Amino acid sequence: MNRTQTEHFIHENFGGIAQDYPWEDSPEYTVFRHVDNHKWFALIMTLQYQALGIDREGSVDIINLKSDPDLIEELVCEPGILPAYHMNKRHWITLLLDGSCPADRIHSLINLSYSLTQSKSRKPHPRPL
Repeated sequence: MNRTQTEHFIHENFGGIAQDYPWEDSPEYTVFRHVDNHKWFALIMTLQYQALGIDREGSVDIINLKSDPDLIEELVCEPGILPAYHMNKRHWITLLLDGSCPADRIHSLINLSYSLTQSKSRKPHPRPL
């Protein structure tokens, strides 16, 4: 899954979001946030592989997503998933958008990030047993 496909997935599957480009000096960096609480749930950037500690030439698009801290240790063992670049590594992860992380995994982790950053009043309440 590449950057364009990822951005398309976000726009097609989530309402009440805003996409902006907050850094003048990095116009290719884009943030997806909730309109109601302004919390980010995704940040897409282009970086050099080497900035991520990967011994490879060239650049790669990445997406930073919020995640459940209890899952992160397992997630970073999966192909294309790394500890968060330039974010809190306890709560965020980085996914490579170069085909190394399967599309269905990217989709599920975007869904999780979106859910974790929703306003408390918008989160679905668990059903009583």
